[in-house]
Amino acid sequence: MGTGRRGLLTAAVTVVCAVTLLAAPGTAFAAPTPPPPPGTTASVTVVVSDKDLEAVRKKLEKLYRAAALATDEYNAAEEKAREQSAQIVRLAEKIVEGRERLEELKGRAGAAAAAQYRGGGLPPEARLMLSDDPQDFLDGAGRVGRGEHATKGLLGEMTRTQQDLEQYKQDADAQWTKLEAGRKARATAQRKIEKQIEAAEKVESELEQEQRERLVRLEKQAAARAQASWLGSGILDEIDGKATEQGKKAVAYATAQIGKPYQWGAEGPNTYDCSGLTSQAWVSAGRGMPRTSQAQWQQLERVDVKDMRPGDLIIYFGDASHVGMYVGDGVMVHAPRPGRSVTLAGAGSMPILGVVRPDATAN
Repeated sequence: MGTGRRGLLTAAVTVVCAVTLLAAPGTAFAAPTPPPPPGTTASVTVVVSDKDLEAVRKKLEKLYRAAALATDEYNAAEEKAREQSAQIVRLAEKIVEGRERLEELKGRAGAAAAAQYRGGGLPPEARLMLSDDPQDFLDGAGRVGRGEHATKGLLGEMTRTQQDLEQYKQDADAQWTKLEAGRKARATAQRKIEKQIEAAEKVESELEQEQRERLVRLEKQAAARAQASWLGSGILDEIDGKATEQGKKAVAYATAQIGKPYQWGAEGPNTYDCSGLTSQAWVSAGRGMPRTSQAQWQQLERVDVKDMRPGDLIIYFGDASHVGMYVGDGVMVHAPRPGRSVTLAGAGSMPILGVVRPDATAN
């Protein structure tokens, strides 16, 4: 086996450190198992300590959090792209309408010019001298004056329409430029996501099945310790908020997705990322929502943790890179990370940044 699974695990952790630029000096690993004597075929059982697996767990957590941040970048760029595309469509419609209006005005102006031409190109004094009836001349002159005024109005409207068309074109060009920048931003974010997830999956792939099972147990134990500490503060005794009707609908939607896999950038119906789950849950309840966890933190009304009620969104970590929905009794529902499915978890199982309320205007 050469250096055995121990060497593979150590190498994998080293790769993770290089990828995340998060070297952890002082992390100790047991010496690799020596190779079997020449000529032997007996397998060697490598014992990986919980200490080593805990180091792996922490590295995986950092990798997946980095992927979550990149996912937020991707989702934000995707949302902007949708808005910019819609704006381009609206501007295109305005350009078409403006061109049709300009053609109509040109037709009217041409008709007015032709009528004026048919009236003769003589100056008013000559037409007065040639007229048999001065009153008819005066009446005609009044009509000509009104026609000239109307023609000037047409020309003025044509000028304004042309100016509007030019502005619409400039706005459309600007939106196209933003759309292209957004496409590049999405591509960059996608590369970041794939890089982090690939590194994390490489680490996990180096583990034996039994080691992966122990890793899952370590994740649950870490979450349980955090939840116990959170509950130990007595916070649950202060939380007694009642869900609104919309909040109940949002909770019902989110919990109905339990068991569906996490997929970055996904908004359902078969897969979700963390903010895709929370945003779609509230959309199903009739409330428009910011798409990303960071935008949800920035744009929705904030409430104290002790005042939260079912349906509120709990924002995690100092960079607002994760979000879950509170369902009551100290529990939240969330889409954790790649390789995991939508599930219930302790509301305090991760560091809480704050709580936001999508239906803050409801009683």
